[in-house]
Amino acid sequence: MPYLTKEKKQSVFTGFGEKAANTGSIEGQIALLTERINSISLHLQANKKDFSTHRGLMQLVGKRKRLLTYLSKQNLQGYRALIEKLGLRK
Repeated sequence: MPYLTKEKKQSVFTGFGEKAANTGSIEGQIALLTERINSISLHLQANKKDFSTHRGLMQLVGKRKRLLTYLSKQNLQGYRALIEKLGLRK
């Protein structure tokens, strides 16, 4: 189940990490995790008893939360812009 193609990953890093080669940027990593979380959430809506995937989803949500906390401490304006762009924390 390939959740993201190579082109999709490059477009995510281009949109959030300034360039496709900047895969280490915090904004790009958070955006990629958000894409994965959305894809897995759709899978779990159709497969409610897939508990191992649910555990993986919870791990991804925790990782994204830790990265968002780090970003908010380092760059508050960047944090606010990113959550607005991704549509998090309504």
